[in-house]
Amino acid sequence: MKADPQYAPEHLALEAVRRLGPEAAEWAARTRAERPGLTPDELAALAVKRFTTLARLSGALSGVAGLPGAVADVGVLAWTQARMVLHLAAAYGVDPAATERATDLLVLQGVHKVAATARTALGVAAGRERAGRLFSDGQGGTVLKLSLRLARMAGVRAGRKVFAKVVPGAGVILGTWVNSAATKSLAKRSQEHFRNGWGGFVVRR
Repeated sequence: MKADPQYAPEHLALEAVRRLGPEAAEWAARTRAERPGLTPDELAALAVKRFTTLARLSGALSGVAGLPGAVADVGVLAWTQARMVLHLAAAYGVDPAATERATDLLVLQGVHKVAATARTALGVAAGRERAGRLFSDGQGGTVLKLSLRLARMAGVRAGRKVFAKVVPGAGVILGTWVNSAATKSLAKRSQEHFRNGWGGFVVRR
């Protein structure tokens, strides 16, 4: 992603489905076996609670670490949220390891407004991975560009929300709040999407 920040969200989505899709499917199957009375909504609630807690923790840690922590946290948060979305898909009986979940991630996380453009961008990113033609700008702006792209993916829309985490004495509280709010908002959109049928998108932000 650092080498190709323009397509960082697409690379993250593709890798998340590859690595985390099977994990999410195994989690859902195991939890249903252990607690057969759970409804899909109840199973989804377990995932939301788990990953919101992880998002809060990373936000608190970024507040302690200051600006470097805030920059790193957007990538951690985007990855955590991707795990949550795939777990929610599994909770509602949708295959979390299917390639179309990468499209779901990008639209639900607001990187693309419609599935068609998300699929096109994923195709470009996948092609660049296969060809090994990943470029860096070499001007010292790569990390900032990457951070801004991943912040958008993680729902941390305004730059002030990222940098609020470095406010002296308030970084831990603000980091926790920012990550929690973004993750809960994504969880709500994802549950609506997978619960109501995932053949099309009606995403509200």
